[in-house]
Order: sequence, then structure tokens, then C-alpha cells
Amino acid sequence: MSAQDDIEDSSAPLIEHLAELRTRLIWAAVAFIGAMCLCFFVWNPIFNFLTIPVCNALADRGQECGLYLIKLQEGFFVAVSISFLGGFVLAFPVIGYQLWRFVAPGLYKSEKNAFLPFLVASPAMFIVGAAFAYYAILPMAFSFFLGFQQGPMLPDMPGTAIPGATEAGTSLAEAGIIFQGSVQEYLGLTIKFILAFGLCFQLPVLLTLMGKAGLVGAKGLASMRRYAVVAILILSAVATPPDVISQIVLFTVVYGLYEVSILLVRRIEKRREADLRAQGLWVEDDEDEDEPK
Repeated sequence: MSAQDDIEDSSAPLIEHLAELRTRLIWAAVAFIGAMCLCFFVWNPIFNFLTIPVCNALADRGQECGLYLIKLQEGFFVAVSISFLGGFVLAFPVIGYQLWRFVAPGLYKSEKNAFLPFLVASPAMFIVGAAFAYYAILPMAFSFFLGFQQGPMLPDMPGTAIPGATEAGTSLAEAGIIFQGSVQEYLGLTIKFILAFGLCFQLPVLLTLMGKAGLVGAKGLASMRRYAVVAILILSAVATPPDVISQIVLFTVVYGLYEVSILLVRRIEKRREADLRAQGLWVEDDEDEDEPK
């Protein structure tokens, strides 16, 4: 058989794979566009939900909750941004299912059993991280940012007398600084926090999957603790505001996830070792460390 015949024989499976990929991409795109259109019609309640942390922080200071449209088209782009993010979240189960249907036929049964739990754990951990950012980090961050307000423009609160104020109520020492937030900038900041924490919570899923594939080991991860601490500190400084409390909380959570990842990888290694011992494929080396044949 000539080389040309080999190419012609292999072209049919390639075309079939491309056709299958096209079908999966079409279904994923239809689900995303449909979910995006749905979110566009209800973007206002979604945005109101996202403004609860800043509204609570303003209410604690006796201020009304209000954001402003700085540009004429800003409201439309905010609605589009919310629709894009909400559409991806709603369509993710369909997108993940289409990805699984495309990849699954090429996997062995053992590989399917190993990959499927991670496909389920990844969105679950992202939701946990996003919820942690929304309910724990955002209130602290907004409270920190709003603490830089000052002056006579603020409402009178007990214990917040302005130094140098006259009887007429004007301040001789301070200029008025008050929060008047842009809708688009607030949405961008909030989404940044939610995405950052959602991605940080993917650490156990990623490291455990790499351990399952044999790319990393528990001993290697344990020996990299000092470097992991430095990397997590840098991440905490970048992903959070210059608020020590928020940075400490993020560092504690991410480093805890790193330690959990080490335990999960060690458990995978012990299970793999037990399987190899049962098959008689495990031997002891000269340094009293177990290694597979």
C-alpha cells in the first residue's frame, strides 16, 4: 500500500472527528447564546444581587446606596457584561457535557472513571470560591475602600465629629471626599474578585488531577512548600485590596487548599501502590523507597 493510500485511509476518521467537533461546538454555542439572551432580559436583578455587599457597607455608614452611569452607553455595556458572564455560568453544564461527549470515546474505562469526578468537582469548587469571595471578602474589601471617605459631605454619625468644624457645620480642616461609584467600574471590580477566588479554589482539583496523571507527587509538593508560600503571598497581594485582613484570609484559605491537595495526592499514590502490589509489580529499591517496576 502506497503512502497516498495511507493518507486517504486516514482521512475518513479525521473528517469524522472534525464533524463531531463541529457538532459539539454548535450545541455549546447555542446553549451559550440562549443563556446569554436569557440573562440579558434579567440583568437588572443580577446586578442588584451583585450590589448587595457595597450597599450593606454604605448602610453601615449611614449612606444611601447609589451608583452612577458616567458614560451614556455604560448601562448597555454593563448589561452585556452581566449577560456574558451569566450566560457562561448557566451554559457551563451543557458546555462541559459536550466536551465530555467529544473526549469520552477516546478514553479507556479507567480513564473515564478517573476524569469524570474532576469534571464535576471543578465547577463545584469554582462556585465555593465565588461564594466565599461574595459573602466574606467583598464586604471586607468594600468596607476598607469606603474608609477613605471624609469631610462634611458624609452623614452625621455618632462619634464621627469633624475636627475643626465650626458651629455652622462647615469644616476648616477637611475637604469632602465621598463615594460616587461608576456602575461599570464597580461591576468590573466585583467580577474580578469573584473570578479570582473561583480560580484559586481550582488548586486542589488541578493538583489532584496532575497527581492522578503522575505529573506531581506528594513528596514533591511538600518539598515546594516554601515556594508555594511565597507564590500565595504574591497572589494574595495582587488579588485583594491593600487590606491586611483580606490578604491574610486569602492566604490562609489558599494555603489550606494546597495542604489539602498534598493529602489528596498522597491518597492517590497509596491507592496506586496498593494496586501495583496486588499485581506484583512493586519492588523495594536500595534506599528503602518503594518504586514500581
